[in-house]
Amino acid sequence: MSITQYFLENGPLAHHFSGYQPRQPQIDMAEAIDQVVKEGGQCVVEAGTGTGKTFAYLVPALLNDKKVIISTGSKALQEQLYHRDLPELLKALGKGRKVALLKGRANYLCTYRLNEHVAHVPSDDPDVMHQLAMVAKFATETQSGDLADCVGIEEDAKVLPYVNSTADNCLGKDCPDFADCYIRKARLKATEADLVVINHHLFFADMSVKESGFAELMPTADTYIFDEAHQLGEIASDYFGESISTKQLQALINDLRLIYRSDIPDMLQLGKTLNKLETSVADLRLVFGGDGARGDWREKLQDKVICDALHRVISNLDFLYQVLKLCLDRSDKIEHPLERVLSFKGQLDRAFDVTQSGFSYWFETTRRFLTIHITPLDVSNRFKDMMAKSEASFVFTSATLSVDNSLAHFNASLGLAPDHQAIVDSPFDYESQAMLCLPRYLPETKDEMMPHALVKIAKQVINAAQGRTFLLFTSYRVMHLVYEGLSTATEYPVFMQGQASKRIILEQFVRHGNAVLMGTASFWEGVDVRGDTLSCVLIDKLPFTSPDDPLLQARMKDAQLQDKEPFDEIQLPLAVIALKQGVGRLIRDKTDKGVLIICDNRLVTRKYGETFIKSLPPMSRTRDLDKALSFLENIDQHEI
Repeated sequence: MSITQYFLENGPLAHHFSGYQPRQPQIDMAEAIDQVVKEGGQCVVEAGTGTGKTFAYLVPALLNDKKVIISTGSKALQEQLYHRDLPELLKALGKGRKVALLKGRANYLCTYRLNEHVAHVPSDDPDVMHQLAMVAKFATETQSGDLADCVGIEEDAKVLPYVNSTADNCLGKDCPDFADCYIRKARLKATEADLVVINHHLFFADMSVKESGFAELMPTADTYIFDEAHQLGEIASDYFGESISTKQLQALINDLRLIYRSDIPDMLQLGKTLNKLETSVADLRLVFGGDGARGDWREKLQDKVICDALHRVISNLDFLYQVLKLCLDRSDKIEHPLERVLSFKGQLDRAFDVTQSGFSYWFETTRRFLTIHITPLDVSNRFKDMMAKSEASFVFTSATLSVDNSLAHFNASLGLAPDHQAIVDSPFDYESQAMLCLPRYLPETKDEMMPHALVKIAKQVINAAQGRTFLLFTSYRVMHLVYEGLSTATEYPVFMQGQASKRIILEQFVRHGNAVLMGTASFWEGVDVRGDTLSCVLIDKLPFTSPDDPLLQARMKDAQLQDKEPFDEIQLPLAVIALKQGVGRLIRDKTDKGVLIICDNRLVTRKYGETFIKSLPPMSRTRDLDKALSFLENIDQHEI
C-alpha cells in the first residue's frame, strides 16, 4: 500500500478516526516526508493550522522500518504525541512498533538525592518540606520517575532542585542508585525503541555535551523530525554557546552543604568556606540592582564594583577548592563537586575574555539570579556540520517558518539545503471564519496613553465576545497596567499570567467558558483552545525584540559587517514569525470563528506592515472596530 492510500476516505485513518476527512495538503506533506525517510536528505514544510501535520509525519515515521527520533519544542506537544496520538495511530495502522518518551534529566526523579534530602531536610521553608513529602510518596508509586506525573508538583516547584539531578551533580555510574536510575531506564527504553519522542532542548544538550556517566543520553537515528522547528535557531544558540549562573553556584553550595552535614560535620572550615562563598555569590547578584534586566556584558566589565565582586567569587571558589582537597579522604562524595568547582572557576575566568568575534557577550538578571552568556551569533555552520556527521535524514515542520511566503530565512538560519520544501496552506476558510481588525485612531505604541486605549478597546471586545478573549502582550508592564484597568471593569473573570502555572490558568479559562486570559510570550504559542471558548485574540503591538536586547544588537552589528540590512535580515523575520504564532491561537478548527485585533498603527503606516499582513492567513479585514464587534456578536454559539 502506498503512503497516499493510508490517508484516503476508505483508508485505515478514515476507518479508525470518526470524522476523518482526506486533505490533499496533508497527503502531499506525507508523501514528501515518506520520500526523505526512505531515501535520505532534508525536507522543510510549513504546514498551516488544520493541515494535520502531526499525522503527515507520524504515518511515514511508523510505516518505514527506520529508527526515528521526533523532537518537539514543548513538553505539552511531547506528552500529546506520546500519550494520545501515537497509541491511536498504531492501532489505526495495525503496526507493532516500539515507541518511547525521553525527556531531559531535570524531569526525572533522582532517588539518591531525594533520600539524602529526606534524611537531612535542606530547608525550613514549609513549602519545600511539604513538597518533599509529596515526592517521597510519589517515589513509592511511580514506574517512570517522570516528575510531571507527581500530582501537586508544578514545573516551578521549589522542591525540584532537591529531587532531580543536573549534569553538574549527577554521580553517573558512581551513584549507589545507578541500577534503579530512572534516567538510565528511560534511555535504555529509547535505545530499544523504533520511534523516540524527545524535545529540542534534549536534542541540543546531547549534541553539544555528551553527558558524563551515560555517554550520549539519546540514541542515534536514521531520521530526525523536528516539529515546532521555528524554535530551533534560538535554542541552538543557547546550547552551542556557554553560560554560567549564580543559580548553578548556589546549587553547588547546597550539594556541598548536604555532604558536610551528613558525612563530615566536624570539618568546620568547609562550613565557613561555603558560607563565605554564598555571601559573595549573593553580593555579585546585588551589585546589578534589584530589577530583572538584560545587557551588554562587555559594558559591565568596565564597572570596577562588578569586577571586584566577580573576583571575590573566583577567589572564594579557589579557596573552596583547596579546602575540598583536604576532605577527599574523608568522603567519597567530594570528588565530583571538586570537579564542578574547577569547571565553574574556569567559566568565570573566561567571562573576562570578551575579545572573540562572532559571539555576543551578555548578561541577564532575574529577581534572584545572574547569568552570564557567551552566545554564537550564527549557528548555521555548526548545525550543518552536525547534520553531515550524522548521515541521517532530517525533516523540519511548523505552522510558522516562512516570512513573506519564503522559507529562505529559516533555511539560512540552520544552514539547510532542502531536497524538498513547501508552504502548505491551511484548509480553513479564513475569509468567512475570521476577521482581522486594525483599529483607527490609536495612539503610537510608545505613547503613555496606549494602555488606556487598550483597556477601552478590550472592554468593548470582551463584552461583544461574552468573555472568550485572549489578550496577548509584548511586555509584562503593559499587561499589568491593562489588568489594573480591566479586572474590576468587566463582569467576566480575568486570568493573568503569573497568578498560577500556565497549565492551571489555561484549565481555568477553558473550564469557565466565558473568561478572559492575559499573557505574554509563553502564551503566544503552544496553546490550543478550540470551539466557542475562544472567539477573540487581541494583540497589543508587533512583537519586535526590544532594540536594547544585547543579543539582538550583536546580531545586527554582525549583519552590518556582512553588508546586510540588519532590520530586514534580523529584526523583521523574528517579529513576523512571533506574530504568526500569536495569530495562530485564534482559529484551531474548521468550525471556529473569531476576530483578531492588532493594536499597532505601524501595520498601516510603515512599509514593512505589508510584510506582516502578507504573512498572515487571508482573513477579511477592517479598520472599523464596530464591524469587528458586530462580527463577534453575530457568531452563532450553536454553530461553533
